[in-house]
Order: sequence, then structure tokens, then C-alpha cells
Amino acid sequence: MLFVQAFAWIFTGANWVTGPVAGQRLVETLVTTGWSVLFAVLIAFPLGVLIGHTGRGRAAAILISNIARALPALGLLSLLVLLMGIGLVPVVIALVVLGIPPMLAGVYAGVEAVDRQTIDAARALGMTELQIVTRVELPLAAGLILGGFRATVLQIVATAVIGSYFQSTGLGYLVTQGLASQDYVKMLAGAILIVALVLLLDAVLAIVQKLVTPRGVSRGQTDPQGSTRARRSRVRTRTPSLQEGMQS
Repeated sequence: MLFVQAFAWIFTGANWVTGPVAGQRLVETLVTTGWSVLFAVLIAFPLGVLIGHTGRGRAAAILISNIARALPALGLLSLLVLLMGIGLVPVVIALVVLGIPPMLAGVYAGVEAVDRQTIDAARALGMTELQIVTRVELPLAAGLILGGFRATVLQIVATAVIGSYFQSTGLGYLVTQGLASQDYVKMLAGAILIVALVLLLDAVLAIVQKLVTPRGVSRGQTDPQGSTRARRSRVRTRTPSLQEGMQS
């Protein structure tokens, strides 16, 4: 019954423009997420490309990523709010710190996974290091890079909900406001909207990841089924020739 009431609350137009203003809370979550993802990508992407291309600093990147992943989101947010005060800035800084590790790991793992023979062939053709990165490594690593970006977005959205405790904005504020006023319908409606937003973003990014991944990379360097089909095709093409030879 509570779920029915929560869905009814979500599909009530008045709740999106007056009172709790769910539409405004959704926009606030998207804005906070957007800024945080942007800064995380600007920091992690060039570092990941540099580490993956040169092979230097990989151990340090793994160590820093593991430390950042181990940081409790609520504890980091609390510390930054105490140091900087309540507002958007400490929340965005915390989200960027927590969003960098998956993006960094996806980028350097994707670039590092590119076949070294392919890179050597590109150098033999006279391509510069910048051309190798932009024309060879990044296109082949696009799938893993988008995977890291996808994980970063989901990490930031999930943590942005916790940030609502400190800045009273975003969809998470519907949950905290409903809990404080014992309005469990609003609280559950806010939780449903958060889950729906996460699932929608994940589905969209999954589709984009699949579209940008080169076909040969997504299926792997070798295709056992394809090899089997090829062998069978060669056998079928050779059989008529043998039969024709026997008949002649």
C-alpha cells in the first residue's frame, strides 16, 4: 500500500512544481552530478592516458585509487563540510575524489590493454606519439574508458544523494525531509526516484558503451565460433573440388 501511495505521489503533477518541488530536486541532483563528473574526467582522463601509454606511475595510480575507494563517503563529506562550511563546493570536491578512481582505472587499463604490436606497427608507419594515442589507443580502448566513465557517474550519483544531508538539495533531500517529518510516502517516493535515475543513467551509458566499442574488440581478438565456421566453410569449398577430380 505504501508503494502505491509513493507511485501516486510521483505521478502527481503538483508535487513537481509546488511543495517539495521534485522537479527542482531532480535538476539539482543532475547539476551536482554533472559538475562532479566533469572535474573527475578532467583530472582522471589525461592521467589515465599518460599512465597507460607510457606504463609509468601505474603502481602509484593503483595505490591512490585504492585509498580513495577506501574512504567512507559520509566521513569525507563530514570532514570537508567542517573545514569549508555547508554548500555545494565541499560536496563537489568529495564527489570528485570518489569519482576519480573508477575513471582513472578504466582509462589506463583500456590504453594499456592495446596490443603492443599494433602500437609498434603505428610507429613503423611514422605516426607520432600523439597520433598513436588519438588514432590507435583511444579508439581501441573506448569500451573500457566508457566503462570507467559509467562507474564514475554511478558512484557520483549515489554519493550525491548522501550529500543532500549537508546542503538540503537534490533528490536525497526528499528522503531526509520525509524522514524528519515522518512523511514516509515522500521518503519512499524520493528513494524510488533515486533508483530510477541511477537505472536510467546506467542503461543509457551501457548502450553508449556498446555502440562505441569496436566490433573486433567487443568480441575479442579471436572468435572460436568464427574460426569454426571458417574451417567448415573451407571444408565445404574443398569437397566439391575433390568430387569433381574423382569424377574426371
